Amino acid sequence: MRRDIPPLAEVRRITQKKRDAWWTVLLVDPVATPLVRFTAMRTRITPNQITWGAFLLGLGSAACFAFGDWKWLALGAVVYHFSFVLDCMDGKIARLTGQGSVFGAWLDFVFDRIRVMVCGVALMGGQYERTGDTRYIWLALAVVALDTLRYINSLEIFKIRHTMRKQIKARMRAARRAQNEAEVAFMEDLLRDNPSADIEQDLQRAAGEAAYDLTEARGADVDGEAAPVAPKPQVIDLHQEFRRKFPAYLRARSFLLRHRIRAHLVSGIEFQMGVFIIGPLFDVVMPATIVAGALLLVFELAIIYKLLLSTRDFTRTIDSFEEQKVATAV
Repeated sequence: MRRDIPPLAEVRRITQKKRDAWWTVLLVDPVATPLVRFTAMRTRITPNQITWGAFLLGLGSAACFAFGDWKWLALGAVVYHFSFVLDCMDGKIARLTGQGSVFGAWLDFVFDRIRVMVCGVALMGGQYERTGDTRYIWLALAVVALDTLRYINSLEIFKIRHTMRKQIKARMRAARRAQNEAEVAFMEDLLRDNPSADIEQDLQRAAGEAAYDLTEARGADVDGEAAPVAPKPQVIDLHQEFRRKFPAYLRARSFLLRHRIRAHLVSGIEFQMGVFIIGPLFDVVMPATIVAGALLLVFELAIIYKLLLSTRDFTRTIDSFEEQKVATAV
C-alpha cells in the first residue's frame, strides 16, 4: 500500500478541475474521487488501464442497449454511468500520481468517440428492432453527428482563441520593449482564478482595479507587511461586448463557478447522459435524444455567438495597439 497518497481533501484539490460539467460535479466526482484515492493507494493500475476499462464497460452498455426492452435499457444506462465514472478516474489518477502521458490523452479521446458511436448505433438499432420506427435510424446518425460537431467546434474555437491571445501577447511584448510596459493579463483568466469577484469586476467594469488588487495580494510577505509590488498588468478583456449585452449571465456564471460548475450547461457530457442514461432509464429514448440534441445545439450556437463578439473585442484591441503606436511615434 502506498503511503505517499494525501488525505481525501487534498486528493480533491489535486484531481478535481476548477470548472467542470454539472453532471460530473454532482453525480461523478463524489464517487470517482474516493475511488481514485483508494485505487492509487492499494493498486498499481495505470491511467491507460482505467481508460481501457471504461471503454470495455461502454461496449458492455452498448450490448445491453441492443436488446431493446426496458430492463436491458435500464441496465445499459447504469453500466454507461459507471463507464463514465471510470472515464473520469483515468485523468484524476494521472494528475494524482504523475503518470499522465500524451498517448493516454489521445487514447482517452479516441475511445470516447468510439464509445459514443457504438452506443448510439446499438441504442437506436435496438429501438428500431423493438418498434420498427425508422426515425431511430436517423437518430443514430444524429447522435454521432452531434457528438462529432461538438468536439470539432470546441477544438476550432480553442485554436481561434489561442491565436487571438498569441497575437495580443506578441503586440504587448513589442510594446514592452519600446516603452517598458507591464505584463498582459486576460480578464477571463482573472475571473476563473477569482470567481467570487465576477459580479463586482464586470458590473463596475473595474478590470484595472481588480488586476491591481490581485497583484498587490501576491506581493505581500508572510508577516503582512507590504512587499515590493510588481508593475500592474494591462488587462485584456476579449468578452467585454458579450458581458455588456448579457449582464444577467454574469450573476449566473459567478454562482456556478463558486460551485465548480461551468456555465456551458449542456456540453458533450450532458448530451451523452441525456441520450444514454436518462432516455434508456425512463424508456423515453426518442424524446430524451431530441431534447438533449436541441439543447446541445442551442449552447453550441451561444458559444459561436460569444466567439463572434470576442473577435470584435480582439479587433478593437489590435486597433488600439496601432493607435498607441502612431501616438508614440508622433
